[in-house]
Amino acid sequence: MEKRSFSIAGHRTSIALEPQFWAGFEALASERGLSQAALLRHIDETRDTMNLSSAVRLAVLAFYRDGN
Repeated sequence: MEKRSFSIAGHRTSIALEPQFWAGFEALASERGLSQAALLRHIDETRDTMNLSSAVRLAVLAFYRDGN
């Protein structure tokens, strides 16, 4: 697990993901033309789960599964 910190909506938050999910997260941000912080903010605002790390994993899974 690798932990990274971001600023979302004016507060700092940290999430821990496996290296493979960080690589997918970076690829997803690049594909969408977003910074990692902007992508994380979007995921945070649209998630259906309480856990932000889980929401990121699901977004990465959807990116590779569905191409979006």
